[in-house]
Amino acid sequence: MAETVSRRRLHCAIYTRKSSEEGLEQDFNSLDAQREACSSYIASQKHEGWGELPAHYDDGGYSGGTMQRPGLRSLLADIAARRIDVVVVYKSLPLRRQGSIG
Repeated sequence: MAETVSRRRLHCAIYTRKSSEEGLEQDFNSLDAQREACSSYIASQKHEGWGELPAHYDDGGYSGGTMQRPGLRSLLADIAARRIDVVVVYKSLPLRRQGSIG
């Protein structure tokens, strides 16, 4: 008899950032490429219960030297409100630069 395992749905958010505004005016830019890669990864984890949230948490033109980024602040608020279980990023970089003040 096949065993079925009930998996809890995990709400996945994608966070994208590019420190400069260069190229953001293009129809398909760095933030779009990051989002596309992250979205594909989430889809590959569907069997684990992962599902992509429709909200966009993007910070184009914001330095990692500050925590005052609209996309990041919205992401953190949704995490605090327990709307997000998993955050997916394209590249694992420090959330903020060393020595910066949050």
